[in-house]
Amino acid sequence: MTMNERLKKIIVEDLFLEDIEPEEIDDEEALFGDDGLGLDSLDAVELVVQVQKHFGVEIKNMDEGRVAFGSINTLAAFIEERQ
Repeated sequence: MTMNERLKKIIVEDLFLEDIEPEEIDDEEALFGDDGLGLDSLDAVELVVQVQKHFGVEIKNMDEGRVAFGSINTLAAFIEERQ
């Protein structure tokens, strides 16, 4: 399983998203906002926890989070740079 596939599965399963399957998420799709996947600030907090739990990578502040949570591709790159 690739990093992107793992991230999609974590997002769908651990954030309890309904009506979407991991393979339906585009790697470049925005994770937050109305024109993306539609995650909100509570999802961001949970995603920070899940990234640390699954990958051992800490997202230390909102600026790092903004960069990391742009899309699946940006999150994967963020994690890979810090592992």
